[in-house]
Amino acid sequence: MAERIVIVGAGQAAAQAIEVLRRKGFVGAITVVGDEPFLPYQRPPLSKKYFSGSLERDRLPIRHQSFYDEHRIDMRLGRSAVAIDREARRVALDDGTTLPYDALLLATGSTPRRVTGPGAELAGLHYLRTIADTDRLREVARPGARAVVVGGGYIGLEVAATCRELGVEVTVLEMADRVMNRVVCETVSRYYEEEHRRHGVKLVLGARTDAFVGNSHGQVAAVRTADGQEHRADFVVIGIGVLAQDALAHAAGLACDNGIVVDEFCRSSDPAIWAIGDCTNHPSLRYGYRVRLESVDNAFEQAGTAALSILGMPVAHDKVPWFWSDQYHHKLLIVGLARGHDQVVLRGDPASHSFSCAYLRDDELIAIDTVNNAKDQMAARKLVAGRVKPDVARLADPAVPLKECIAG
Repeated sequence: MAERIVIVGAGQAAAQAIEVLRRKGFVGAITVVGDEPFLPYQRPPLSKKYFSGSLERDRLPIRHQSFYDEHRIDMRLGRSAVAIDREARRVALDDGTTLPYDALLLATGSTPRRVTGPGAELAGLHYLRTIADTDRLREVARPGARAVVVGGGYIGLEVAATCRELGVEVTVLEMADRVMNRVVCETVSRYYEEEHRRHGVKLVLGARTDAFVGNSHGQVAAVRTADGQEHRADFVVIGIGVLAQDALAHAAGLACDNGIVVDEFCRSSDPAIWAIGDCTNHPSLRYGYRVRLESVDNAFEQAGTAALSILGMPVAHDKVPWFWSDQYHHKLLIVGLARGHDQVVLRGDPASHSFSCAYLRDDELIAIDTVNNAKDQMAARKLVAGRVKPDVARLADPAVPLKECIAG
């Protein structure tokens, strides 16, 4: 039985792991190492409510200091883990201290993918992952300022929407032929493109960034695309995806492949080390292939799985994942993974601003995108997990509740 648990990473996953460990009776030492000077906090508001100023910083923490005091958690904030000695079972920190462990839990998350090429080091290029990142962005996102957002995924579009609410002029450059092309079907992409244009965003699709152009002060002044067009900018936000923070694990010799490779109990290739959240490559029992998911829900669920495994009460991680994005007053909720689908069924009219797109594979419901449609989203969680085969005619009729669309 473990007596000393070290958690590297101080985000949503770490906070949930602590809660489960203590609730399930673990009375040993728990130490959390976090490279930011903040208690574990919510990241989704960084591109939305915290960025806009409608949510104050003191509302970001998942738990307040009293929780960690009450549960006797040794919080090492503003510190980074620099090495893992697997044989000695010790973690070295950047201040020269080492932490012994019986069980090590890696919750290192992900890091924004950075641009390269001409002008990539100019001042005025912003990445969004931390409170400090958002604070810097808030300083420049003033009414009348010109922003260029590189990338039309979740983060890029959320930042674009918030910038418009702040009165910033926004251009979004997306390399693909539609926004959010990796995660939603064309119907949903086109709906969000229209909504952004309606709010004054200039969307440029099929735009390959060629260079960042600076002024005489070393500040970005424009983004040049491969067709020679220059898009003027007072600041630029880069939103081209994230990479797993697995360097620490890789250096320690753990199996890594687009993240730290773990089993269905979140255990790594070292039996004394677990990993959870954005940094993991884990098996999806529901879908039959390995995935790396970037979502609060997955971090939350894997934290519970790892905590129980560490305590000798293993329960396999087998949850249907879900994701969300808030843009303007529209809520996009995605249940399941649409990879490999062979049919998309539209439920409702996008013009009504409330609709869903259901994904089928071999007649089985594997995922659903919902836009301002909470009823479909709630029903979908059980139906996707249950591997149901809906009646397509009923599925296409939005007047028929989703839970009543099961064939037969």
